Amino acid sequence: MTLPKTSIDNVLRILLSLSQYPILSSRIRHQMRKMLYSRGIVRKEAFEEEVKRKAIESQALEGIKDPMAEESNEVWQIRISRVKDSLTDFYFAYNLPYSEFEDLVKKVLAERGTIDADFVWVNPELAPQDLLFEQAEMIENMPDADQQKYEARLQAIIAVLIRTMISDQLKYIKLARQWFTVKDLREINRRKIGGGKIGGKAAGMLLAMRILQKTAPPEIRGRFRLPNSYYLGSDVYYNFMALNDLGGWNGQKYKTEEQMRADYPLLREDFHKGKFPPDVIDSLQGVLEEAGQRPLIVRSSSLLEDNFGTSFAGKYESIFLPNQGPLEDRLSALTDAIAHIYSSVMNPDVLIYRHTKELADYDERIAILIQIVEGEQVGQYYFPHAAGVAFSRNLYRWSPQIKQDEGFLRLVCGLGTRAVDMLADDYPRLVALSHPRLHSSSDVRTIKRYSQQNLDAINIETNTFVTIPVREAINADYGPLRYIAQVEQDGYLAPILSRLHSTERLVLTFDGLLSRTPFPASMRTALKLLETHYGSPVDTEFTVEILNPDEQPDVRITLLQCRPQSHIHESTDVQISADLEAENIIFSSETMVPQGVVKDIEYVLFVPSEGYFSLETQSERTQLERSIGKLNSALKGRVFIAVGPGRWGTSTPDLGVHISYSDIYNSRALVELAGEEVGASPEPSFGTHFFQDLMEASIYPLGVFLDEEATIFKKDFFYGTRNRLNEFITVENPRVVAALKLIAVGDYRPNARMDLIMDANKSRAVAFLHGEAAPPKNREMITGAIPSSLE
Repeated sequence: MTLPKTSIDNVLRILLSLSQYPILSSRIRHQMRKMLYSRGIVRKEAFEEEVKRKAIESQALEGIKDPMAEESNEVWQIRISRVKDSLTDFYFAYNLPYSEFEDLVKKVLAERGTIDADFVWVNPELAPQDLLFEQAEMIENMPDADQQKYEARLQAIIAVLIRTMISDQLKYIKLARQWFTVKDLREINRRKIGGGKIGGKAAGMLLAMRILQKTAPPEIRGRFRLPNSYYLGSDVYYNFMALNDLGGWNGQKYKTEEQMRADYPLLREDFHKGKFPPDVIDSLQGVLEEAGQRPLIVRSSSLLEDNFGTSFAGKYESIFLPNQGPLEDRLSALTDAIAHIYSSVMNPDVLIYRHTKELADYDERIAILIQIVEGEQVGQYYFPHAAGVAFSRNLYRWSPQIKQDEGFLRLVCGLGTRAVDMLADDYPRLVALSHPRLHSSSDVRTIKRYSQQNLDAINIETNTFVTIPVREAINADYGPLRYIAQVEQDGYLAPILSRLHSTERLVLTFDGLLSRTPFPASMRTALKLLETHYGSPVDTEFTVEILNPDEQPDVRITLLQCRPQSHIHESTDVQISADLEAENIIFSSETMVPQGVVKDIEYVLFVPSEGYFSLETQSERTQLERSIGKLNSALKGRVFIAVGPGRWGTSTPDLGVHISYSDIYNSRALVELAGEEVGASPEPSFGTHFFQDLMEASIYPLGVFLDEEATIFKKDFFYGTRNRLNEFITVENPRVVAALKLIAVGDYRPNARMDLIMDANKSRAVAFLHGEAAPPKNREMITGAIPSSLE
């Protein structure tokens, strides 16, 4: 029977009017199909096959060439659902009278008197998201008695929504489903562009804020907020690769390190030429229109990032966008930044990191987090009052009174990049939250020397990211000045009590922020709550805005990131023998000592300061970095430590050994020689992204401060023992050989091994030999100052 066209229109009109009620529409169409099957109009198997065929045809019409790569299962299920609905309407309207459709609708509406009748009991794993959201919201809005009846289903729906929208990491899902409401998930979905998940960085930030909202005291809760954020789903990454024929690069992670590094420049170039689908471009343009000309930061948020045991700290890039000028230019800068971050998925250092974590085979799609930068405009510059990174556990204490479980901060003025990067020529303020005003030194000259000298900001006028001297960015009229700086007067640091005539004697100490505002107490409370509910120590990134600086000061803290804190499982049986003989000690330290033991050390990778600083060109230093990386690979399975001048991993090669995690991950400890003669600072690297890598790999960072009287450094061991470098790798440049030495412990004393014991409670670390007889006592030792032969 064929219906008049007006009847067909009526069927579609009624179903369209019910489209805002997905559950009801689904029940009606479910009954329509049952009627079609029971009347023999179409067999169920034939109907399902036709749905699948037409869904595939619709993909081809949209230009999808490789459905498995270009379309996620989530989008495929939505496509199937829509095709099924369309075919149901078609078959019913052309084969059954309109009166039967009216009767069916009336029957379904009459059944809405009971809660059970309102549910379409579908598998949450396969149901469209709109259906899941409506069911979950219905349960959340029920009276308590009814809600309890459906609590298990609500938890199942929330778990599925978290897994499909946010993260598929099981530890995260187990934790997050206890905190997220359907309203939270709706808001995330509203701000998401494209299919797939929003990734680990976004996931950690959102979860942390939700925990604080539900558990923190009102006065603490009110000080924390999230930045305006938008999420580019992880499926967009694969769509981008498919659209631009970039699939040929997918095998990079299975190539050798040399091949990875050789290919990477061309790979980046190919990614930067890529175009985005029109719907993504439209959505990104909407983000820019909503953000206006406020600066943005484009951040990676990979599926593995900020997870338990694998932080991927600093592996992918974050890009600041000043976001000034015409919309077309701002959109071009935004898409370039996203493509740049996409290419970093194939960065050789990232791929090597994944191999060391046994994650090379994991599907590493990457999402993108786009945020409005926190801060204010000061002249031509844009930056926050303060920013930094916070840890719920203080792994390194510079005074016995510091409490490890009350947390630690690295605090800077300006953008937080200077708090997480290794910058050997500039220094953040280190804050022990148990004693916020306690500096790592009581000497004013030392405090001044190792205070922040430059800040990172966005230059609104030139549309660039800049690093500028603090005194250029901040003048005497800067509102929060008295909270972030002090003034040096007659050898003392004094608070700023009146308007300054000059900023020449300013020293950034943050003492006002730490003593006159609720900032340290708020951070301490928040970190404790997050650690408690994460079931693990955490680290976070944040910005600080100082409110009412001229009256009763308060703070607004913007939470940018939260993840499990990387740490080494501490040894509880650490004991340094009281009768350890001096001739057996190779080196010692009594400042900022971690807790742990490295036993039976066979080799020491040593970079002599005079050899390193004699390298005249960047090419030679790059050769040294590559040689260290090759030696690291060659020593796999051997117990070795690395000793060198200044900071390992610094971004300033003039002040330390510029290597990455991929060059040193087999080492058991990185020993940093500090002092005037080696040009190294006493400010440790902990809290930086490089430090997070060391913690995850159980590599102990240890500073040996050669200027300190109690320090022991046995020169004869390091300089008088033969170099076995060329037995493991080939290094042809004699200048590089002079800057890299491999010492076999057994060459210094036959059949001996070295142990490194670090006792954080007593703030003492000792590396000593054991086995076979001690050498003659005339072996040369450095105690305190460095001898002239090291100059």
